[in-house]
Parts: sequence; C-alpha cells; structure tokens
Amino acid sequence: MQDTPTGTFIFLFTDIEGSTRLWENHPRQMTNSLARHDDLLRQVIEAKEGQVFKTVGDAFCTVFPTATHAVSAAMEIQGLLLAEKWSVPGGIKVRMAMHAGEAEIRDNDYFGPTVNRVARLLSAGHGGQTLLSTAASELATDSLPQGAELRPMGSHRLKDLSRPQQVFQLVHPNLPADFPALVTLDSNPNNLKAQPTALIGREKELAEVLELLRRDEVRLLTLTGPGGTGKTRMALQAAADLIDRFEHGVFFVDLAVVSDPGRVVPAIAQALDVRDAAAANRPLVEVLHDYLKSREMLLLIDNFEQVIEAAGEVADLLAVAPGLKVLVTSREPLRIQGEREMSIPPMSLPAPGCTQAAETLTQYEAVRLFIERAVAVKPGFYVTNENAPAVAEICARLDGLPLAIELAAVRMKMLSPRDLMARLSDRLKLLKGGARDLPQRQQTLRDAIDWSYDLLGEDERKLFARLSVFLGGCTLEAAEAVGEADLDVLEALGSLVDKSLLRQDEAAGETRFWMLETIKEYARRRLEDNEEERKAAGQAHADYYLSLAEEAEPGFRGPEQVFWLDRLEREYSNIQTSLEWFQSCGQAQEALRLTGSLERLWLVRGHFTDGRGYLEQALALKGEAAPTAAEAKSIYALAELHHMQGSRSQALALHAESHGIWQELGDKRGVAITLVNMGWMERWQGRAAAGTAHQENAIAIARDLGDPWTLASTLSLSYATRGTKEIKNGGTRKAELEEAIVLFRQVGDSYNGAATLNGLGDVYKAEEDYGEARKCFEKALATFREVKNSMMTANALRNLGDVNFFEGDNRQAESCRKKSLDLFWALGARLHVAGLIGALGNVARAYGNQTRAARLLAASKALREAVDPNATGLLEFDAHTLAAFEEYQTKFEKDWVLGQRMTMEEAVEYALGEADYSRESDR
Repeated sequence: MQDTPTGTFIFLFTDIEGSTRLWENHPRQMTNSLARHDDLLRQVIEAKEGQVFKTVGDAFCTVFPTATHAVSAAMEIQGLLLAEKWSVPGGIKVRMAMHAGEAEIRDNDYFGPTVNRVARLLSAGHGGQTLLSTAASELATDSLPQGAELRPMGSHRLKDLSRPQQVFQLVHPNLPADFPALVTLDSNPNNLKAQPTALIGREKELAEVLELLRRDEVRLLTLTGPGGTGKTRMALQAAADLIDRFEHGVFFVDLAVVSDPGRVVPAIAQALDVRDAAAANRPLVEVLHDYLKSREMLLLIDNFEQVIEAAGEVADLLAVAPGLKVLVTSREPLRIQGEREMSIPPMSLPAPGCTQAAETLTQYEAVRLFIERAVAVKPGFYVTNENAPAVAEICARLDGLPLAIELAAVRMKMLSPRDLMARLSDRLKLLKGGARDLPQRQQTLRDAIDWSYDLLGEDERKLFARLSVFLGGCTLEAAEAVGEADLDVLEALGSLVDKSLLRQDEAAGETRFWMLETIKEYARRRLEDNEEERKAAGQAHADYYLSLAEEAEPGFRGPEQVFWLDRLEREYSNIQTSLEWFQSCGQAQEALRLTGSLERLWLVRGHFTDGRGYLEQALALKGEAAPTAAEAKSIYALAELHHMQGSRSQALALHAESHGIWQELGDKRGVAITLVNMGWMERWQGRAAAGTAHQENAIAIARDLGDPWTLASTLSLSYATRGTKEIKNGGTRKAELEEAIVLFRQVGDSYNGAATLNGLGDVYKAEEDYGEARKCFEKALATFREVKNSMMTANALRNLGDVNFFEGDNRQAESCRKKSLDLFWALGARLHVAGLIGALGNVARAYGNQTRAARLLAASKALREAVDPNATGLLEFDAHTLAAFEEYQTKFEKDWVLGQRMTMEEAVEYALGEADYSRESDR
C-alpha cells in the first residue's frame, strides 16, 4: 500500500458496465470473472503507485500521485481487460473516469465535490471508455503515454446539475474509440436547471432515495421535513441521477407560487409542455392523462404542502400511467395509497460544546456546508483550531438545517465565527439576507417557518406554541397536560408531525415528541405574543412534572426504581424548567413538594450541585410559613447532597433541622430516618458514642413502626458506618446487615440492598476476609451500574481497590482506585477525592516509587483537612495511610512539601497520570 497522496488529488473511478444483468444471467461465470477483474485492477493500480481507497460492489475508487500515473494505469487496465479471455459471454467491459481537485480525507476515505464530480463523470461513460474532466486533462496533456491522446467530447451537463463541462476521452490505437453518446443530463428530455452550488454531503440520504425509486413497487416517494432541510436540492440530485432510467424524461414541477389545489394539474401540464385542448372540448386533466399513460417518466413535484388537497390528482396520474413515478417534496405526506414517506433529517453536525480540532470538523456535513458558503462571501476564510469551537457551536445551534447554515454563513462577510455565535441567541432576527433570486420563504429563516405555520389550523397553532415550553421533548401524556382541555391533542400532534413542525422518536418504550431548536424558538415567540397563553402553558407544564415526580417518589423504593429513575432522568430538563417556574411565580409549597420528591433522583444519578441549588432556592422561598412535610423532605435531601459532596458538618445540621420538623409533625418514619443519618454524621466526625445512641434509637423506632423499608434503612445506615475498631471488637453485627438485605429484597429495593451489601463487604474487609468482601463488592457494583449510580459505583470500585491492594495485586488496585477517583472527581465529592489520592499514594509506596508516594500522601492529608477538618471517621478506615503520614513527612520532606502545595485539580491530574513503576525503588 502506497502512502496516502496529499495536495491536489487525482481520482480514477471504475465500474463494470451492466454488472447487475451479468450477475442475473451468468452468476457462476461472474464469480470467477469478477475475481480476475479485481486482481488485474489491483496489480496495475499498485504498480502505478495508486491506492484503492474504497470498493463498492465491482466499482473501484482510486487515487494517484499524478495524472500521468492515473492515465497510464487506465490505459494498461483497459488493454488487459480487452485481451483477457472471459468466461462471461461478451466479456467484461469497464468504464473509467478521471478528475483532479481537492478533497477531505476521513478514515481513509475521500469526500467533497471533487469526489462527487468524478462519480458523475463515470456515470456518463460506457464500458471500455475512459473519460477525463478538464482539470484532469490539463494535468495529463503534456505527459501522455506514447500514442495516446485526449479527444474533446464537447460540453456536457453532468448529473451533478452543474453548468456544462468540457469532457475528454482517452484514445489509443490499441483501444476502442467509438462509443454511444455520453449519458448526461442531455440524454433524455428534462427541464432540470443548473444549480448554483454543488450538493454538500447527504450521501447516505441520497443513496436511500435512489434505492427506493429504483424499486418497481415504489411509484410515489414523498420527502418530508421542516423548511430549510434541503429537500428540494436533494430531490433534484436524485432526479438527475435517475435520468437515464426514464425513456421519456425527468421533469420538475415547482408549486412554490401555487396556493390553489385546482392549479396543480395546470402546473404539471405546463412543466411537460402539454397544451389545453379546449377547442376539442376536452378537460386539461384528460389531455394530461392521455399524454402520460404510455410514457416512462419521473415527475419531481416540489412544495406540495400548501396544496395538499390535490393529493388525489397525483393518485389519478399514477393510476392511469403505469410507467410514471412521482417524487414529491412536502412538509407533510400526501396520505394516498402506495405512498412511501422518507423524512429528511438535518445535516450531520458536531455536538454542542464540541472541542474537536479543525481538521476533524469537516467530517460533519453541516460544517462543510458552512465553510463552503462562508468562503463564497469571504474568500480566504478557513477553519482554524482557534475558531473551530465557534464554527461547531454555530452549526449545532442551527440544528444542522441547510437553510439556516447558509443564511448564517452570509453573515461571515462582516462577523467572525465567535461574534456570529454570540448573536445566535436571536437567530430568527439574525438569519436573513438570502439570495434575492430565491423564493421569499427561503430568504429568512422566519419566512421559512412562517410558510409552515400558515398552513396550521387554529387549534394546531395553539398547541404548537404551547409545546415550546418543553425542553428535551415530551410524551403524549405531557403534551395533553399542556394542551387545552377541549383539544384532541393526539390528532393535533399527528398533524404537527406530518407538517414537519414536530418530530417523534421511540425511546425506552415510549413515544417522545420534540422540536428542532430553531423551530422551537419560533414557537416560543408565538407563545410570548399571548401573555394569557404563556401563563397557562407554563403553569400546566410545571403542575404536570410535579405530579409526575410525586408519582415516581414511592417507586424509587421498590422494584420499579430503575424505570422511574430513567423516566425522570429523561425529563430532567423539563423538571428543571418546572422548578424555575414555581420559583419565579413564588409558589413555595409547590417548589418544595417537587424538590422534596426528587431526593433519590439527585442522589442516585449524581445531580449533586444542581440539586443543592434548587433545594436552597426552594427553601429560601418558603419564608415564615408553618413547617410542612415537603419542607422536611427538602431539608433532608439537601443534607444528603451535602453529605455526598463531603460537607459533613453542614449535613449533620440539616438532618437535625429536618428531624425537628418530623418530630413536630409526628411523623415517626421521618424521625427514624433523620436520626440514623445524624448518627452517621456524628460518627464521621469522630463522635462514635453520640452516633451509636442516635442509630440505636432510630432502629427501635423503626421496629415499632413495622415498616420493612424504614427498618432496613436504619439497620443498613447504622451498622455500615462503624469504624474498623468497632467492627473488630464485635460492635457491628453482620446479622443486622443481613437482615436489612433480606428486607430490601422483600420490598424490591435493589439499590439500597446493594448499598447494604457494600457495607457488609466493609465488615468482611475489616475482618480481613477478602474473598467474601470481594463477592459483596462485585455484586453491589453490578447493581450500582444497573441503576446508573455513579457515586456508589465509585464507592464499590474504591472498595475493590482496597481488596486488591490488601491481597497484593497492586496493578488491579491502582486500576480500580483510578476509576473510582475519576468518578468521585466528576461528582464533586471532594472528601472522597482526597481519600483516593492517598490510596493511590499507597500503591506508589508499595511499588517503591517514593517520590510519587510522598507527594500523593501529602496532598491527600492537606486536602482532607481543607475540605472537612472534622472528618476523622474517614481516616479511621485507612490505617495504612495514617501510618505512612509521619514517615513520609520526615524522610521525604521536599516531596512532601510539593504535595502539600498542590491544588485539588493538580493532585487529581497527578494521581490519574501514568506512573513509572519499572524500577523497584527510586530512592
């Protein structure tokens, strides 16, 4: 294999003429013939320093370092193919095409207009014929092989819908020179106009359209999608590619200015140059039917959405003309028998916040389109590593809509990518100024969406505007909640989907409806125009998600906990919006009810910082009102999040506050749960006696209640938090933990059962029964991953790291501890992070890398004390770390000081970095 060429690329494409027919008629002979064909081509291409970068069936896509190499290869291949004795009757005839230009390289493949052009040129040729573009001929003319010449074939319109291009044929005395006329846009009748720009990307969608239209059973194909997705341009390209398949031609029917369904038949007749035979007393539709019934033809009918009532006319045409196929572009399907619908998606685009380098961004169609259109208005523009994030963000914010991207690129004449990105918060106002020769609806983004909005009924317009309150889409049930009571929401949703203003997906067994951001901004503007509607939609949206959260809350403690966690996770953006609505409207109790219901979601799925912010805002909103259960639950949730992020003192104070409210309300379950957590926090701060008293009191209350889940929780939280000394002295009884596991299993709470199992593993670890400890931690880890709990996943990985370390497997210990540290760091669990840094210091110590050990241990000690000076409970679990502190502080003073000075960010980066353990000791 030769090195991939760079600079100007010389492409040579080949394929076998009539290969489909040959396979159908001579399958056995074709197997051997194709193998011989492939061997011949590869031998010559590689000998001429070419590279086969892709094969599609029998087609070869190759690239050469020079045009001389490519021409020489083409001539030799054609000669060898001509001389070969083929088993297939008539032999193998290969057409070839050559073009030169720039291209994008991705994953050893080539993309861009140059590649598309050589493919179109290839489709114009015949078996045994080799064609060259003007660009390729100019490079090859001065160094042609002896006896070879380039014969001008005249100017032709290739199927890429470009303006006429000069085509040349490679001729040589030893090769055939006379072939039928080239297969170009001029081969069959058509009215397809040259396009000012090449089609960018869309390879996958275009191939799907062509494959469908080549099927005999597909007579009507409708391309749907919102305004600006490029339906028309892609349909035109598909029509051009298929022109040689329709004896009587391909014709474009533009309905952009037609609003009367009765004018559709005249528009079709005009495109076909069929005259009204009024003098013979015959309706035009009869004349059109007679004209089409014996013809093989493709009609491309554009912009059908505004005359959708005329769909029956299309059905009638297909009924009377068996050789007719119709390709329609519309913002909604025609809904007639035999119709195949294909929704055209936005262009491929980078994710929001993409940080890829400039050279990799061009793999996305949206970025390639933006660059090409920007260069048209600002020659010399190119993407650099500096402006690449802004270009990626522009394309992402515009949803990959070609029209929006083209309108944005126009602004590059006066704005930098960064400036343009900053102004996209008001994209409907910014994105205007399209070419004056475009229809009005394509000159601004707002016009494009207006075009669809104007086709809606009054009820559909109301629902469309109200749906803009959702973030991340919604379910049917949620849409019904924000729709007006007397509106058939299901019917209206279907209509909005049909009209391409709404999209629908199937995920996790439910249907979700969502809008592209550009369309949602338009809908939001419509909603904001009516203050009464805005308030009604906002309140209905917030009330629905409050109801959903309260429905989910008991499910968090039972067998459906994963279902409810996943469901609320999918709705997280909408939940945030609801919280912000309650807070902005001063609805304190509703805000507290919602925040109090979400404690499990925030805790299990790691939304610690978000949760703290919303809880603090809701609690601040309450004012002097009497305490409520919602307030107590919210305070408890806030305490749990402080605990998870290492603020133990704050967590203890909040649990005590929640405990006081539960006592005042007479809620014994709340009293028990807060008491056991208060005991936990006391223990973390070294007050074991106070902690034990709280926990035993909590267990007694729970046993009196007779509630299995509450009892299991108090047992689990109590005995899982004892220190190493207590465990070894019999202070923790495994029987209580095992009882809790059984109770959690009875109520179907797999998450808390796993958390208890994790605690039981701690007991075995303290007793140095590492085999049983490993079993507990591995089972717990599997459940934590199933429920997607990053915090407890990190906890179990840390514990497995400890087991590996104590068993002497330093490599696995380091791997588990690094994974744990990475997760804790992402969650903002700073006290856990500090502990893991020290644990990794112990790994370095075991390997003998004293420099690394000293720095990590020093950093761990300093960071623990900075996060929570009272967190002595954590240190009690890690006697190895405690023993190392004094030794390293005196023996390796220089490295110890460097470690003490590290910020947490620096210490994490150092701990996660690669370490040199190749030597037993570096001291």
